Amino acid sequence: MARKGQQETVKAARRPEVRLPELAVWDGDGLEPDGDYDGLEFADLDLAGQEGVGARFMDCAVRRCALDEAGLAKARFLDSVLEGVRGVGADLAGATLRDVEVVDARLGGVQLHGAVLERVVVRGGKIDYLNLRKARLRDVVFEGCVLVEPDFGDAVLERVEFRDCGLRGVDFSGVRMTDVDLRAAGVLEIARGVEALAGAVISPAQLFELAPALAAQLGVRVVP
Repeated sequence: MARKGQQETVKAARRPEVRLPELAVWDGDGLEPDGDYDGLEFADLDLAGQEGVGARFMDCAVRRCALDEAGLAKARFLDSVLEGVRGVGADLAGATLRDVEVVDARLGGVQLHGAVLERVVVRGGKIDYLNLRKARLRDVVFEGCVLVEPDFGDAVLERVEFRDCGLRGVDFSGVRMTDVDLRAAGVLEIARGVEALAGAVISPAQLFELAPALAAQLGVRVVP
């Protein structure tokens, strides 16, 4: 069902409904490749440089942890919350995030290329140089956050919303979009890929701002 005020042709993203059980405090020495973590809370930990490739996090909360250069490629985060995480260079290439809330993250250079995000909310915080190339996003909401030079190159976006967030220098090259709602983005700066906006919905004001780039893409010269 479309949200009130939206056209019927714009399908709203389905948000996650994360209900964590009572969590046990994780007291391990370090993450393990292919580790299985269920119903645990990771709080105020330095996980920088640790290797959790292929690990599964189910019904977990990761709060205020440092993730600098953490190796989490192909990890799975299911029905979980990541709150106040920070760091540069975390590797989540090929990871799966399903029914996940990411709240007030402060991250840079996060590698999520080839990842799958389904029913995910990214709320608050700031993420620089987010790499989502060739990722698949379905039912994802970016809300009240700032994304600096995010790269969505060749990704597939379906029912994705950008609400009250800043998109600065975004790369949409080769993106395939279905029901992508950009109207409520506070800042929309498209560095590359304006030609890939088919399947997106923008506001009249945004159309005015994008007109020069769209004209250039079509080879139209605007002469006063």
